[in-house]
Amino acid sequence: MSSHAPRPAPGTERLLARVWESVTALDEAATVATLLRALDEGARAEDLLLDVIAAVQGRVGGEWAANRLTVAQEHAATAINDRAVAALALRAAARPAAGRGRVTVACVDGEWHALPARLLAEVLRLRGWHVDYLGAQVPAPHLVAHLHRTGPDAVALSGSLATRLPAAHATITACQAVGTPVIVGGAAFGADGRYARLLGADAWAPDARSAADALAAGPLPRPRPGHQAIDDLPHLKDQEYTLVARNRPRLVRAVFGRLEEAFPAMRAYTEAQRERTAEDLAHIVEFLATALYTGDEELFCGFLLWTAEVLRSRGVPAGSLLPALDLLGRELHDFPRARSALRAGSARLTRTPHTAAGIPE
Repeated sequence: MSSHAPRPAPGTERLLARVWESVTALDEAATVATLLRALDEGARAEDLLLDVIAAVQGRVGGEWAANRLTVAQEHAATAINDRAVAALALRAAARPAAGRGRVTVACVDGEWHALPARLLAEVLRLRGWHVDYLGAQVPAPHLVAHLHRTGPDAVALSGSLATRLPAAHATITACQAVGTPVIVGGAAFGADGRYARLLGADAWAPDARSAADALAAGPLPRPRPGHQAIDDLPHLKDQEYTLVARNRPRLVRAVFGRLEEAFPAMRAYTEAQRERTAEDLAHIVEFLATALYTGDEELFCGFLLWTAEVLRSRGVPAGSLLPALDLLGRELHDFPRARSALRAGSARLTRTPHTAAGIPE
């Protein structure tokens, strides 16, 4: 399964620039008109979906992280891209395609970033598959009920946020228990697919083209009964993941209550800034819990480095994370794996492991 996309067609960069301009101007009509005109002039629908719309959406996310787009602008741009996908799909649907098998495409429960899954669904349709696209945030029981009714050849499961990995594991296991193989993709599963392998997915793809190629190469093997169970992650036996995840609200309240003393600059925060700080703390605890689930401290460290960049782009010193990690470590003094992850995260932020925020041994 190759991770290398084909070279974009000639003129793609110019088209990409025009679509970016109309999307960021929140001009849906111009965006759709530009893409449909390109399709009518001979561009492949798949290329427009993946080399233009997906590329624009990726840039939208990057511009939001860099604080050059507001949340409202990011949401509006995403909505325009989603409707552009629909317009292209409707125009291209009239073109005949050889029939293949049936694939269910869905997002992991709790995953609201549906555009990557939508793009995959449309690419598979263009390649002749019967596709059941279930959209965002699909609970495992509802997905399994759908599998019983429709009997697809495979499930394609999408996840963008690593914090959805525990839910993804439950969904993968549930699908396999009824004999349906699962191919997964999205940033949640790691750039190299490491979490797809950890959670026992039958296949992983780095992008929509690779996923479509993998499915076209031949049927995924039907999973054996008991192919993968939640208990197959032996590090979970210490219950640290369960206890941290269950106590997230309490941990956030405790750290937030003591953070002003540890980080005096917080005393000058507005109410909105204080609310964002509480949200950031909730994300820190959630990613810590996910790192405990996967047994991978690097997942937590990567999140902290990304958060530090986002904070810096908003004029907040990255060092403000260190007191929060210190306080969280004190709350979790009886959790050796959690404390280890917190120390590793602090060390990555400071680049000086021996002064890593004073998190107790």
